[in-house]
Amino acid sequence: MKQIYLIVLLLAMAGLNGFAQRFEGGIIGGLNASQVDGDNYSGYHKPGVALGGYVQTNLSRTVYAGMELKFMQKGSRNIDSLATDGQIKYIMRLNYVDLPVYLGIRTSEKISLLVGISPGYMISGAEYNDYGKFPEEDQSPFSELDVQGMLGFRFQFTRRLFVDLRGAYSLLPIREQKGDELWYWKSNQFNNILSTTVLYRLDF
Repeated sequence: MKQIYLIVLLLAMAGLNGFAQRFEGGIIGGLNASQVDGDNYSGYHKPGVALGGYVQTNLSRTVYAGMELKFMQKGSRNIDSLATDGQIKYIMRLNYVDLPVYLGIRTSEKISLLVGISPGYMISGAEYNDYGKFPEEDQSPFSELDVQGMLGFRFQFTRRLFVDLRGAYSLLPIREQKGDELWYWKSNQFNNILSTTVLYRLDF
């Protein structure tokens, strides 16, 4: 019986070693610049953080696949000095847990092209005007699910340090316009994100 336990233990250790050799991963930290298409404002004026981790594996010498789990702050912000229908301040704050899945294509030794899809689950969403948070009767719910297409580049600086530059855009509305146009909201709304993150590789 002890021999069987020893064999199972050795096989498990070999499997974990094989997993570590096939996969790599680490931590992610960075900033988002976001806007929401479909409101009455333009420009990537809403800053936010991007925090999480990643794991990836090589499919060939030039292609790899990866997955991330990230906390992402998105939304919209009016920085214009002119009022819109008497309102100057407008902020939309959206917080998501995103699970991007992507392919990386190495175009050179230090640069990769990234393409993928990023499902996200909204954990909170709120809007603010000159008088504070919108009262409950003025709130319109957002979709809990945001599915974004993603395109970007990855730059490798050292064996452990990488920088990603990405754009992501909602494939489905995060909120549909079902009534008359409002001072802050003119049509179906979509997240539009520019993200800069630093990836630090950890050894498993």
